[in-house]
Amino acid sequence: MTVAIIDYNAGNIYSVVHALKRLGVTPVVTDDAAAIRMADKVLFPGQGEARQAMTHLHQRGLDTLIPTLTQPVLGICIGQQLLCRHSEEGDTAGLGIFDAEVRRMRPLRHEDKVPHMGWNTIEVPAAPLQAAVATAAHPAIFDSSILTEGLETYVYFVHSYAVPLCRHTVAQTTYIEPFSSAMQRDNFYATQFHPEKSGPVGQQLLANFLAL
Repeated sequence: MTVAIIDYNAGNIYSVVHALKRLGVTPVVTDDAAAIRMADKVLFPGQGEARQAMTHLHQRGLDTLIPTLTQPVLGICIGQQLLCRHSEEGDTAGLGIFDAEVRRMRPLRHEDKVPHMGWNTIEVPAAPLQAAVATAAHPAIFDSSILTEGLETYVYFVHSYAVPLCRHTVAQTTYIEPFSSAMQRDNFYATQFHPEKSGPVGQQLLANFLAL
């Protein structure tokens, strides 16, 4: 199995490399379109600022490549945010795979701190919530995701922006307000949290992705 990690000058990529090596997989870190397209699995991780990240993707032609990929793709942290339609960070247009807006986390109380940093729980949205965020034009698609199956537990977050609950949400977390901690549409999967920093739970999620 070949696994490609998209190289677009984003931080924290090599933490993902080491996490995959612990699972017996040595990925290739690349911005080569042919290598990415031929890989069995593609990871799109990173930390950074949305506009700068999109600029790097555009310079490499990866902004047009990524939406055309047909193998399983996993976005992590800013990777999840860039898979969305738009981000408030830098008023940045995203890749549009998830029809969702990335919004800045705004404290509601004195004790609310941003960025959201540390351990928090994830849970699968309940049926009433699924119905609440669905519309006639965009029905809910909260199918059970193998990615997060059995993983309603603590994971590690570092972020100041988040995706509100939407029809692509497959796991949610509450900090200040509920947000999408994992998303899925077709062959595209994403997590706001860092599986590579989430201990055995994160390793299991990455193993789930590799098994897709």
